[in-house]
Amino acid sequence: MLSPIRRVAMISMHTSPAAQPGRGDAGGMNILVREVATALGARGLAVDVLTRAVAEPRVVDLSPGVTLHELEAGPRGELRKNDLSRVSDEFGEGIAKLHASVPGGFDVIHAHYWLSGISALPVAIEHRIPLVQSFHTLAAMKNRRLAPGAEPESERRVRSEMFLADQASAVIASSAAEVTTLIDDVRAPADRVWVIPPGVDVDHFRPRRADPVVRARLDVAAGRPLIVIVGRVQPLKAQDLGVRLLADMTRGSGPSPVLVIAGESTPGDEGYARSLRTLADELGVADDIRFIGSVDRDYLARLLAEATLTLVPSHSETFGLVALESAASGTPVVGFRSTGLVESVDDGVSGVLVDSREPREWARVVSALLDDRDGLEALARGARDHAEGFTWASTAAATLGVYAGVAGL
Repeated sequence: MLSPIRRVAMISMHTSPAAQPGRGDAGGMNILVREVATALGARGLAVDVLTRAVAEPRVVDLSPGVTLHELEAGPRGELRKNDLSRVSDEFGEGIAKLHASVPGGFDVIHAHYWLSGISALPVAIEHRIPLVQSFHTLAAMKNRRLAPGAEPESERRVRSEMFLADQASAVIASSAAEVTTLIDDVRAPADRVWVIPPGVDVDHFRPRRADPVVRARLDVAAGRPLIVIVGRVQPLKAQDLGVRLLADMTRGSGPSPVLVIAGESTPGDEGYARSLRTLADELGVADDIRFIGSVDRDYLARLLAEATLTLVPSHSETFGLVALESAASGTPVVGFRSTGLVESVDDGVSGVLVDSREPREWARVVSALLDDRDGLEALARGARDHAEGFTWASTAAATLGVYAGVAGL
């Protein structure tokens, strides 16, 4: 059935949904924007996804009903995330021009991340278009759990998020933990906040039989456990905790595990990425670690299915999409009991949540799981069942309901 909403603009200013996750600033938000846009397009909506052009601007069809528009804003080339607010006005002008050029204009503007919001809000106000805001990460949430030595998020971002939460027609959060921060710290009006968790493609991410191609690419013999960390390499994601726990592990029996770190450093965090290799050398575990950079979605699905465990050691996660993709692959997760991970990981069913950030405690948990074959298999079954409760179709349907609400339909 066709929706009364005809056309939606989804704004992802600082990173393109067409970019490969795990590279640059591309991560879970890129996946969510593209998957929700695709599902909305399948329902008959026209979805225009707007992002900043880093090269010659293009217009690209992403999927039926979904068009990617790369808008010029500022100089060509990559800009550091902290510099993008300087071109937000120019990007907003591009949003307004596109609104004027498409038949009937936009019924709803959905901004993803605070930079998109500050670009889109003036357009929404001037043209009386409902603005839906998704933050994905919040400065208040990140500042509460900073990685050692990390710079806190700027006061400008803090204030911008508070202003956007107050001005938006609706705010979509991905977890109850994000809602708590939105209401308590960002002071978002509670009656305008909606919780819509992300989904997962359970056909793409699924349990598979042993995959010798994955192990050959990693140069890891059959039988050695694979422990995987997936995400952009940055202090927030805390890949160093994975390196340290590997050094602290003791095994009762069986071959030693290999740690696979998939992802590239975000701009400005190249030093942290280098420090991981130095740390591995100092702790004597370099031979048991594979740094494989960013991988495409097909290989990621095969890697997660082949993995024995997935680690999510991040200091803060708004939801934890990787944890859900791992669960769909039948691979249990060991994660830090923080923020949104309590919803993406069903503790004791799809994985184990650790309260401590001490490497020895993580090593104890991981070692115990690897030595308990029956328990690990039970978690693998529970992980798949848990993931099957999250679908992109449900996420899109709930999002469309918010759109209809703010549009008065």
